Amino acid sequence: MGIKSFMGRRAKEVSKKEYDAPILVEDYMTRKLITYSPEQSILEVMESFAKNHISGGPVLDDNGFLVGIISEADCMKEISESRYFNQPILDKSVEKFMTKKVETIPHDISIFDAAGVFHKNHRRRLPVMKDGLLVGQISRKDIVIAALKLTSHNYQ
Repeated sequence: MGIKSFMGRRAKEVSKKEYDAPILVEDYMTRKLITYSPEQSILEVMESFAKNHISGGPVLDDNGFLVGIISEADCMKEISESRYFNQPILDKSVEKFMTKKVETIPHDISIFDAAGVFHKNHRRRLPVMKDGLLVGQISRKDIVIAALKLTSHNYQ
């Protein structure tokens, strides 16, 4: 029992030291996002992905609320279906192909907790929310970069 309580005290001390460095999702998230509307065409989205070297982005309604996510995978589905049904890609809207049930992450959780979320859900990026509003996006790559930056901090 004495060892257990000692380990508990030590764990608390280590946690306290970790917070000397920026470790929250909001410290590493991307704040300037390219967003899409449900009415946009899949063709516009694909052009935007290529032009901006991105693979997905949030879909916002006219009031700026998050209503979905559109990704390259969604576009692949449209490209594949257009071949089978002999339909042009041009006239399909984002709303028909976006992921509507969006998993989000709070702005104020640690990058360690965020890494756990990414590990469980296998997503490449997650919208970051604060008080029900989209404030950014965090990716797996952002978490890796954050971890690398943390290794350079001295926790004395």
